[in-house]
Amino acid sequence: MSTVYAVVVTHRRPDPLARSLAVLCAQNRPVDHLIVVDNDADAAVRALVESQPIPATYLGSQRNLGGAGGFALGMLHALAAGADWIWLADDDGCPDGPEVLGTLLDCADRRRLAEVSPMVCNIDDPDRLAFPLRRGLVWRRRVSELRADSGDDLLPGIASLFNGALFAAATLEAVGVPDLRLFVRGDEVELHRRLVRSGLPFGTCLNAVYLHPCGTDEFKPILGGRMHTQYPDNETKRYFTYRNRGYLLSQPGMRKLLPQEWLRFGWYFLITRRDPAGFAEWIRLRRLGKREQFSSEGTSR
Repeated sequence: MSTVYAVVVTHRRPDPLARSLAVLCAQNRPVDHLIVVDNDADAAVRALVESQPIPATYLGSQRNLGGAGGFALGMLHALAAGADWIWLADDDGCPDGPEVLGTLLDCADRRRLAEVSPMVCNIDDPDRLAFPLRRGLVWRRRVSELRADSGDDLLPGIASLFNGALFAAATLEAVGVPDLRLFVRGDEVELHRRLVRSGLPFGTCLNAVYLHPCGTDEFKPILGGRMHTQYPDNETKRYFTYRNRGYLLSQPGMRKLLPQEWLRFGWYFLITRRDPAGFAEWIRLRRLGKREQFSSEGTSR
């Protein structure tokens, strides 16, 4: 039987982590091994991991590697240990019940998928998506809308890659692991870009749900709601979001989105917010990413 390693990345959130691990370790199709990467090297987190009822490995990092580096470390550790499948989870979300892993494995087997993700739903309102999903020019915010779009149990070619995503080991050999340089924000989008360009089959299983805090507040409507742009609520998040988007939009497969990027952010900062200084800062940060100038400026904040 195939072995499944779960990889969880955490940083100073022991209570949500404990809730997440409780669900991960109670799957009806059991996880064969749990790996937790702790970006704070906290002794209490080590004790929590070592108390789990399944085989577990604690990887405490003396340097905060961010989500990108943490997942890369955990995924490589799982590959080196011989995992056939690697199941990813963050510390502030959890699978919606004990059937999620089994459902994802079944979907991957039936559809011959290289990667399969659950829907990521609002932990406080599971009928709504935790993050809005654009289909063409239309934004989908509810589970019912996604299911109506598909008419099947799979949404092909679309996936959220860190919240409950299940990767075959061979897939990671083909597309690689997250880019440490991105630290946080956009690292999953960059991995999704590589997955798309690989030509491997993947998608979202509409019969499986992963619960996560709502992330829609950052997405601000413009042009009467016909488009949205992203404005995180603090300076550090904006730094990584805009810098990393500058890198992402300069990569093959993403450059076609550049005109839309300038339109959306230009409109938001100059017309909606009337904030020329904010627009200038957006330009500065995206140039850093485009030039691959990944300094420690943001990690020191």
